[in-house]
Formats: sequence, C-alpha cells, structure tokens
Amino acid sequence: MKGDFLGLWNHVLAVLPAGPCPQPPAAMAARLVKRCACLLREATLVPPAAAPAVAPVGRLRLAQVGRGTLTSSATSPSSHFPRSLSGLLEKEHVFSARPQQQEVDRLIEKASRPEELLELVSGGHHLHENHAALMLIQLSRLLSDKPEHKASLTQDARFQQLLQLVNSQIASVWHGPLVRLLRSLYALALPVACKQLHSVEQEVRWRLRRLRYKHLAFLAESSTTYMQQRGSQELLAELLMSLERRWAEIEDSRTVVALMAKAGPLSEPLMNRLEDKCLELVEQFGPEELRRVLVTLAAQNRRSVPLLRAVSYHLVQKPFPLTKGVLLDLAYAYGKLGFQQTQVFQRLAADLLPLVPSLTSGEVARCAKSFALLKWLSGPLFEAMLQHVLDRAQTVPVPHLCNVLLAFAHLNFRPERGEQEDQFFSLVHEKLDSELTGLHPALQVDVVWALCVLRQAREADLRAVLRPELHGQFLESKSPKDQGTFRKLLHVNASARLEHPGYAGPCLPAAALLPRLSALDGKVTPLQKELQDTLKGLLGSSDKGSFAVPTQYGWVLDAEVLLDPDGQFLPLRNFVAPHLTPPSGSQPPPPGAKRLAFLRWEFPSYGSRSRDLLGRFALARRHVQAAGFLVVDVPYYEWLDLKSEWQKGAYLKDKMRKAVAEELAK
Repeated sequence: MKGDFLGLWNHVLAVLPAGPCPQPPAAMAARLVKRCACLLREATLVPPAAAPAVAPVGRLRLAQVGRGTLTSSATSPSSHFPRSLSGLLEKEHVFSARPQQQEVDRLIEKASRPEELLELVSGGHHLHENHAALMLIQLSRLLSDKPEHKASLTQDARFQQLLQLVNSQIASVWHGPLVRLLRSLYALALPVACKQLHSVEQEVRWRLRRLRYKHLAFLAESSTTYMQQRGSQELLAELLMSLERRWAEIEDSRTVVALMAKAGPLSEPLMNRLEDKCLELVEQFGPEELRRVLVTLAAQNRRSVPLLRAVSYHLVQKPFPLTKGVLLDLAYAYGKLGFQQTQVFQRLAADLLPLVPSLTSGEVARCAKSFALLKWLSGPLFEAMLQHVLDRAQTVPVPHLCNVLLAFAHLNFRPERGEQEDQFFSLVHEKLDSELTGLHPALQVDVVWALCVLRQAREADLRAVLRPELHGQFLESKSPKDQGTFRKLLHVNASARLEHPGYAGPCLPAAALLPRLSALDGKVTPLQKELQDTLKGLLGSSDKGSFAVPTQYGWVLDAEVLLDPDGQFLPLRNFVAPHLTPPSGSQPPPPGAKRLAFLRWEFPSYGSRSRDLLGRFALARRHVQAAGFLVVDVPYYEWLDLKSEWQKGAYLKDKMRKAVAEELAK
C-alpha cells in the first residue's frame, strides 16, 4: 500500500499544470493529500476482475477520460474497475462517478416552490454535495422572476446549510453542476464577501483547464456580466484566456455566435479568433445565425470586412427564406456598419416589399431609418411605407412619423404621385401642430430641418426652433451631437432667410453665424486639392478667387470667383460679400457681374448606386443658389475621367460657361 501511495503521489505531481498555482502551496498540498487518501480508500474496495460491480452512490470510479488529467465527469454505471491500483496509474484517468438517480433527485426536479426544496434539507434525506448544488441551481431558477424573495432566502438557515454542504465537498461536485452552480449563486445576489461563493469561484479557476469547452462557453455566456459587477477580475481574465487559447475546439455555430456577443467585447484577441472561427463555419450558418453575427458586429460597431463579405455572399447565394424580423435586423446591421453590398440590398428591399402591410408603425420607422443609413432608395419600397403611414394616419405615433420623415429627407425622397405627397405632409403638419414643442429639443430641430430639405417647412415651424429659448442651449455646447444639431439650426436659419421672404423672425443672433473652426477642420480630399490647384492655375492671381469659404448659411464653398460681363475674373476683396460673417467689402459689383460658387460632390454625397444628391447636399445647393451664386457642380464621377491638367482646366472653363449661359437663358 505504501508503494501504491507513493506511485500515486508521483503520478499526481507529474500531471500538475505548469506555471503559477491558483491556490497557496499549503492549500494545494492539503487538497492533493485529501484526494489521494480518498483514492487509496476506494481502491481497497475494488472487486475482482471476474465479477464486475456497479459503483454505489458517492463511491469513486475509474474510467477513461482525457489523458493526464484529474476530472470529475460522470461515466456509465457498467464501467469496470481495474484489478489493482497499478492498473489505475497506467491508465492515468481518475474521476468521481455520478450515482444512480435517487428519490431525492426526482423531488428536486419536480419542486415548483422554494419551500419544497428547503424542506428536503430538514426532511431527513441523505443529501450529498451534488444534491446541494442541484438544489441551489433549482432555487435560482424558481426565484429568477422574484428578486424580492432573494434577500429572505439568504437568511434562511436551511439555505445556509446547503451552502455549507457544497462548500465542504466542493471538489466532488461534477463539472456541469459546478458551472451552473456558479451562475446560480451569482443570480441569487449573495453578498460580495460570501466565502462559499469565493470557494466556488476558486474551484472553477482550479478546473478551468479540465472543463470542456462547452462549459467555458456557458460560463462566458451566463456569468461574465456578474463577474464584472462583482469584481471577479482574476476569474474573468483566466476564463477569457482559456476561451482564446482553446478556440479551435469550437464545433458548432451557436457557440461561436454566443461568444461573439458575450465575451468578444471583453477581449480583442478572443474576438479576432472568433471571427476566424466564424469564417470557417459560416457555410453552415442558417438565417438566424447570420442575423446574430451581423447584429453582434453592429452592436460593437466592428466592421470586419472579410466576415461581412462572407455573410453577404451566403445571403445572396442561399435560397433560404428570411422572416420579417431577420430582414429588419439585417437592414439595421448593414446600415449601422455602413457596409455597401448592392445585391444584398436588392434582396432585402424585394423581400420586405410584400411584408410592408403587415408591419407595425415602429417596424416601418425602423426599416425606413435603416435604408436611410444605407443610402439605398428603393422607390417601390418607400412608396409602400408612405402608403402604410397614410393608411394608419390616426394611430401612427409622432416619434415613428418623425423617423419616417427624417429618412425621406436624408434620401431626398419625393413620392411620384403628388396627391400622396400632399396627404403625407398634411398628416405631418396636423400631428406637429400640437406636439412639436413637446418633443426633445434636438428632435424638434431634426424634424424642422427635414421639412426644410423637402421644402415643406412653414413659418410656424421655423419660429418654433429659432426662438432663443430653444437654440440657446446648443450655441455654447461642445459635444459633437450638439454641434451637429447647431449646424442644422444654421441650415434652418438659412432656409428662413433665403426661401421664406416674408419671414419676420426670430433668427439666430449674428454672433452665432460666425464660422467655427470645426467647419474648416475636415481632411482635404484628393478631389478638393486637385480642384483648388487647377482653379488657381486658371485664375493666375491669388486675389481673384477664394477657397474653402465658410458662409453664414452653414455651408462651406470649395471656391468662389467673380466674373465681369466679359467673363474676366475680378478681385474679390474689392467688392461686397454679403454671404460672409461679418459681410466684407464696400464696393458693389459692376452691373452684369456674376458670382460663381464651386461645389464638389464626393462619392458619399450621392445615394448608393445613384447620381442623385442626398437631401443634405441638395439643400446646400439650393441655399447657395438662393444666396445669389451661380453654382458650378464638380461631381466625382466626371472628375475621375479627367487625366491631364489641360483636361481639368478645360472642364472647369466649360462648366463656368454653361452656368453663365443657363443664367442668361432664364
């Protein structure tokens, strides 16, 4: 027996993991001695090989598991013991057996009230540590929707007895119940200083290398939030490291998608591994898995182009049907990530079109907003959404109506049938007459700005957002969101002054119209630089043109020139410039002089696969024209065809001649 004990001790030392120990040396040694003593005691009860026996409840059994590990997984009741302890050491596999189901197990499963479980503690039943773990798990499930009862439960002596029983034999709890026990103890909201909870956490840390990957995934999916809240950073860090190192063990799509949603945001290396695994398994994904992957990426604002391309390919190539919820989630995810995939958008629009009558007002608003983010204008789909709103005119909530209006303005969508347009804006004005001032200030500005884009703003709407009580809160704010709202206020103010001649005020104060540094801080694009360089070559003198000109209307002109009646450039500094803040110059332009504004239109200025300007840029063009400029449009798709400097100069000259000729033709 002494030889067997020494052999077992050497074997245990051989399989210990390398690196720093998760427990103090003394505690670890005590645990090892305790386990070895249990093994030696049970080995004396091994029956002869000729008479295979079934292990009784709670007795240790030897069976084949992972090489070189001490685990606590269950085996079938018909497993045979080896003839001697030396046979055990040769196999190198040791774990505790799952006992046959007893009456107490059935009572635990059937319990429908916490009191039924607690009565088992004081009812004279023979409970072992796994019974206690299962009872705690069942208690957590029964109290999941009754948080007010958790505090009283923790004070119950029978509950404390269960905790003590589990704590005293925590090393014998099987892997599956152990991870579920940890989640359940978190859910029961035990005190942070609870020693039994710390004991379970420590045991989980001790077993992390021996747990199956599905157990690690379960912990990540169910307990990471609790670990963050309770400050269990060491356990969380080791769990994430184990998930990252063993990522190749993932075999199913559900696990990888769940880990991307729960654990991915906590570890960049793990998220990279999960994306690789997702690319490997994406061919097996169904519509639900593809939806969850995209929604997870969108929630984390993670634009993984290879994964997005792979998902898009399968969405286009596979004929599986997409439900209403999946279609709406896909449109949202693509819009949030700004990923352009024409064939996917075509399928989404085509599949959503027949479903529009069955959508709720909120789903229509969400759909319109998603396609606005995609910059994808599907005429039939938007006509159907417009008709949907008109059919439910009396019940559509104002916030949903506002979202639809903002989507229309973003895409500069105007219905083909004029009566539909009139009915829609009549509904909008009817709803806003009584509820506009009750909306959030930023939403009020957004709504009136959208009406300005679509040329439907009334003087009452302009007064509602240009009054000092509302716009004052945005003038001095430095937050990016408030800065964006303030720029829209400048555009609304410009609409009031340029497109409503009879408007009598209020307006923004003169100090608010001064150009801000943020208006000129944007990165210079290749098109912008080439346009400026070519135009400077045509002017010949720096005083005959201005570049990157901020106006009091909230728009920045790429360039500005003044032509006399003969088409010659005039020095700008000598003449009045009413569009600047404050206005400069004192000499009026000579009769017949034309002021030209150059506006470049980059790829993002247009809708996807379209040459129609988006609403914001269409509004800018209108305002510049209303301010007295002749607009020289420089779209990216025309400029890219010009190869030489001579071609670019000739192109700009031709554009200026056409702008002047069109003005004279009027």
